[in-house]
Parts: sequence; structure tokens; C-alpha cells
Amino acid sequence: MKSKYMIAFLVLMGLPGCQSILKSEPAKGTLPQGHKVLVDDGTCPAGQVKQVTGATPGTPRVKECIPMPAR
Repeated sequence: MKSKYMIAFLVLMGLPGCQSILKSEPAKGTLPQGHKVLVDDGTCPAGQVKQVTGATPGTPRVKECIPMPAR
């Protein structure tokens, strides 16, 4: 399960112009500090997606709803 998230993370970092939207947040410890991923897990209002920013160990991740990016 952890490797699934790591593969998704590597794909996201390798294609900066084509950011994918994940269905769930990456596991703890797999999102480096300052890196951002988009997660569509149903927690944000319609037309928005959750943006998760990695943090240092012991500090909570920053999570915010942002407008859905154009595809």
C-alpha cells in the first residue's frame, strides 16, 4: 500500500505540467517538506480540491481547499 502512494508521488513530481489528482492523501512520511499534492477525497465543496503540503516531522501538514485546476 505504501509503495502505491510513493509511485503516485514520483509520477506527480516527474510531470510538473500535468499534475494528477490523488483519491487519498499520501501516507505519513512520504510527502517531503514543501511539496504539494492535490487530493479529491470528497472533503472539499464542489468545484474544489484539497491541496496538501508536506511538513517537517512533528508538524501537521497544511491542508486547504483550492479551485479545481483546468484540465
